[in-house]
Amino acid sequence: MKNFIQPGQTVTVIAPANLISGQGVLVGALFGVATNDALQGAPVEICRTGVFALSAVAADTGAIGDKAYWDNTARRITKTATNNTLVGALTAAKSGTDSAATVLLDGVIR
Repeated sequence: MKNFIQPGQTVTVIAPANLISGQGVLVGALFGVATNDALQGAPVEICRTGVFALSAVAADTGAIGDKAYWDNTARRITKTATNNTLVGALTAAKSGTDSAATVLLDGVIR
């Protein structure tokens, strides 16, 4: 196919903040996980699909299959839908003391 560019599992975006590999990144409607460290304003590859352990609101609890939202202000996963972006679903239960959540990113633009 002459018009094919790339599969899209990873894409390059401009880092909205200083990033460390493995951090969640929201740029417009694109959400993914930084594949490498990057300074704010620099290009960074983000992985848009797969299962990742991401920083989360420690007090939140959740069951497998619960929706996972990205709080872009606190830069972490939350169960709160209001003012946050749906990015995937939990693939492991999360207790109210866990500071990370195991999340399946499905790559859907919302």
